[in-house]
Amino acid sequence: MAPPNPAVPGLLSVPRITTLLASLLVAVGSGTNYVSYSPQLAARLNITHTQLNIVGLAANVGVYSSGPFWGRIVDVRGPRIPLGFSFVFLSLGYTGIRHFYDAGVPADSTLSNLNLGLLIACSFMTGAGGNAGFTGAVNSTAKSFPDKARATTTGLVLSGFGLSAFFFSTLAHMLFPGDTSSFLLLLAGGTALTTVIGFFLVRAIPLAAAETEHVDFAAVAAEAEATLFSHDHDDPSEVPLLAGAPADAEEEYVPDARGIELSPPRSLSTGRESHSRSRSRSKHDALEGPNIHGRALWLNPDFWLLFVILSMLSGTGLMYINNVGSMSQALFAKGNPTYDEVEASRWQATQVSTISLMNFSGRILIGLISDNIKNRYGMPRSYSLVIVSTLFFLSQLLAAQIGDVAGLWKASALVGLAYGTIFGLFPTVCIEFFGLSHFSENWGFLSLSPMVGGNLFSIAFGRNLDAHEPRESTAAAVAVRAAAHQCLEGRSCYVATLGLTGTTCFAAILLSALAAWRERRKLMAAGAVRPRVVWEDSEN
Repeated sequence: MAPPNPAVPGLLSVPRITTLLASLLVAVGSGTNYVSYSPQLAARLNITHTQLNIVGLAANVGVYSSGPFWGRIVDVRGPRIPLGFSFVFLSLGYTGIRHFYDAGVPADSTLSNLNLGLLIACSFMTGAGGNAGFTGAVNSTAKSFPDKARATTTGLVLSGFGLSAFFFSTLAHMLFPGDTSSFLLLLAGGTALTTVIGFFLVRAIPLAAAETEHVDFAAVAAEAEATLFSHDHDDPSEVPLLAGAPADAEEEYVPDARGIELSPPRSLSTGRESHSRSRSRSKHDALEGPNIHGRALWLNPDFWLLFVILSMLSGTGLMYINNVGSMSQALFAKGNPTYDEVEASRWQATQVSTISLMNFSGRILIGLISDNIKNRYGMPRSYSLVIVSTLFFLSQLLAAQIGDVAGLWKASALVGLAYGTIFGLFPTVCIEFFGLSHFSENWGFLSLSPMVGGNLFSIAFGRNLDAHEPRESTAAAVAVRAAAHQCLEGRSCYVATLGLTGTTCFAAILLSALAAWRERRKLMAAGAVRPRVVWEDSEN
């Protein structure tokens, strides 16, 4: 076996750990779309819940529509170009939103269509900028660590994305509580700083040959053949037996291989040589793993299956996260004649912190679970999709039952956990299904899916909430509506939308089981034709 390349840093070397920590920092600055200042923005600009959801969705569209673009750049040119754009977009986006908030509108008027369009554009920029930095961070981490640790390390970086809302919300509460303008300034400066640090420290660290997912099988087979036929083989034990070698053996330069078929001696017929080379090429492809991209990706049924599942689940999570502030305020306002906007904001902040912390935890937890399922039990990570879908379904059932704002944190915790697990799991599932070579580009296309579910469910939530605005002219209703377009009917304001998302999540459970079954069937088919060492006597 060839000696290790001294130019390649070790698994726990300083360059590799530096990339991991810098990527984590960039991720913390990239997930700020999930911070909650929407109710305050709506009150300041006198816009409806439907308009507010469109502004929030613009950020989500910025995240997911830019995915293929950033992914392609990262795959070809590395992370620095997206990190540079991330700095510009995040700075301009949050500065623009702060400008509109500070300017406000008179109490008896609404935001003009032009200004609403500009506000939507600023929101879009925050999403696109955050995703630019995040894509560079995740890609660099995925390429810097071997498969056995990939889900755990990328899950750690993904967890930073989930922790972002909690980090910035807590920091703002400590430095300037209740000051939304300063909060937006913190978002503009803080996110820009993380991308500057990442620009200089985030890069993909090459792996040793034994740890790469793609192996030059032809070279390995040629070397084995040369060894096999350069000696007299009276004693077969002298010949290197690769079939059935344990995973931790020194001959690990053929990862995940249960055996190889060595070509017969050159003295055999040309037809057999051609047949052997053809079979070697097929084994080469099997051992390298999938490499699906471009047109082949869009024609692959597994891509569309994952696309639909991700759209259903992420759309549910986005709907809840974008509107949890409005949900908490609706529960707080019901039967409360002394509506206190400051107190309502505290309940809103509680939900944001809960979601963010559980989002963070879910991204780490699912990485550990999926790695354990694969490494210990030999099962694909796609089995974990059923767990994720079930968490989402249970979260919607729980949210529909809660009628007191003091208990809403339970649903927020479950939604945050589920949302963290889906985005902690799907990137590694994308690698398993379609390969690592075009991972960022493929993940970018797959991550277009949340725009479908996110737009559908969020707009449905906004229209549902607007339809339940108070019509009576009671003093309490007038007082509350003066602060914002506030529904006073508690969970009745939005429970119909939870029924829609709950049904969708149940369908996602079934589709997740189908995806896991399809992956298992493919692996079983591959295992049934696994090559083995074939011993043939040379013709002398």
